[in-house]
Amino acid sequence: MVYHSSFVDEEGIDKACGCPLLPLKSHIKGPAPPSDPDKVDIVDEAITFFRANVFFRNFDIKSSADKLLIYLTFYINVALKRLDGCRTLAVGTKAIINLGLEKVPVPGEPGFPFPGLFSVPDSREEAELFRNYLKQIREETSGRLLSCAYRPNGTPNKWWIAFAKRKFLNIIIP
Repeated sequence: MVYHSSFVDEEGIDKACGCPLLPLKSHIKGPAPPSDPDKVDIVDEAITFFRANVFFRNFDIKSSADKLLIYLTFYINVALKRLDGCRTLAVGTKAIINLGLEKVPVPGEPGFPFPGLFSVPDSREEAELFRNYLKQIREETSGRLLSCAYRPNGTPNKWWIAFAKRKFLNIIIP
C-alpha cells in the first residue's frame, strides 16, 4: 500500500497549477510559507516515504498534496541517480548543486515529467510562482537528502544510494 501525504486539509493554502503551496521548514527564499520547525513538512514526508513508495508502479491520489509527494519522490529518484558514483560528500554536493541549476519545467512545457498530473498554468504569473515553488522545494529536498545519502564521515550510504537503480512509476530517468 502506498504511503499518502498527511497534508489533506487545504484550507488557507494557496495553490498554483492545482498543487498546494505547502509550508516548508526552509532557509531558502521562495514563495513557500514558513513552517513550524517542530512539525513535519512535505519534504520530510517525501524523504521518509521514498524507500517504500519508489517500489510502486501505481499511485492513487487521495489529495492534491499527494501530487506534490509524487513529484518529490521522482525528484529524489533523479537526485539519487546523480549521486550514484559520487564517492565523497564533496563530489555529491557538487552534483546536487548542478542538478539545482538546471531549468525547472512547469506543466505544459517540454521536459515536465508528469503531464496531466498538474493543471497547465492559466497565466505567466502562475507559471513563475509554480516554477519558483518547485525550485525552492527541490533545493530544500536536495539539502536534506545529502544528509541521508552520505554518512557523517562523508562516505555514501549504500542503503540510500542503492535506490538510484529503481524506476518510480516506470519512468526511465535520463
